[in-house]
Amino acid sequence: VPIKVNKGTYRFQVVAGDLDVLPLSVTISEQGTFKTEFTSSQANMEGIATSTFNFSTTLRNITAEKQHYGLTAEAPAGWVVIFRPNFKQATSVDIDANGRADISIDVDPSDRARAGIYKIPVRASTTSTSAMLELEVAITGTYAMALTTPTGLLSTSITAGDSKRIDLVLNNTGSSELRNVSLTSSAPINWEVVFEPDKIENLEAGKSTQLAVSVKASKKAIAGDYIATLNASSAETSSEVTFRITVKTPMIWGWVGILIIACLLYTSPSPRDRTRSRMPSSA
Repeated sequence: VPIKVNKGTYRFQVVAGDLDVLPLSVTISEQGTFKTEFTSSQANMEGIATSTFNFSTTLRNITAEKQHYGLTAEAPAGWVVIFRPNFKQATSVDIDANGRADISIDVDPSDRARAGIYKIPVRASTTSTSAMLELEVAITGTYAMALTTPTGLLSTSITAGDSKRIDLVLNNTGSSELRNVSLTSSAPINWEVVFEPDKIENLEAGKSTQLAVSVKASKKAIAGDYIATLNASSAETSSEVTFRITVKTPMIWGWVGILIIACLLYTSPSPRDRTRSRMPSSA
């Protein structure tokens, strides 16, 4: 049956010389056309920006000739689309007349793709026929944050018993808005850590916000290095930073030590007095 044919019933006869005639009929149920069909059982998917979406498609060559199809896609900047006809990566495929090919299409979004719905038209075309299929990807976004300081420096010094303010920056490095970010800490015993503010209601994707933390060292802290861990967390993600804090003893204790040594030197007998005290007295 030719490709271009109208729907209907067509009758034929098979003649065996002068012996007999066999009547035949063929009913065409679908209009015949010179075209290409590009279809998918599921043309829309949903996931986060770091996912790879795999679509199963079928390309049909409804023509009377073998066709060489070029495969192309119109994706947003930063996205990658890979065609795999017959499970092999390629940008074209040959299909016999009235034949078909199963084509797997991998769609890899940009990691920074914002939440939303994206249309990706894909096309199979030759010099004489073509077909287009529109794929749809719904990005729910990625969640990521980074807690740091404006300079990136993660160490400081403090005097025992004193407080110190440390400026911080919270960056939303994901593609979705962060909500209800709480700030917590883990510090040495008897230290006080207070965030200003201690909670961030929302932070848009790609944005940053300034905050601070006040650290008060214990009065009994001895000189040395201490570790304080600062944490920012939401329901979806978190970020942790470790701060090294060098504790110095107050100057007053240095002066007290010097005074004690001076007093000891002042009240101690001189070497001559100690010598005299050991000599026997004369009769």
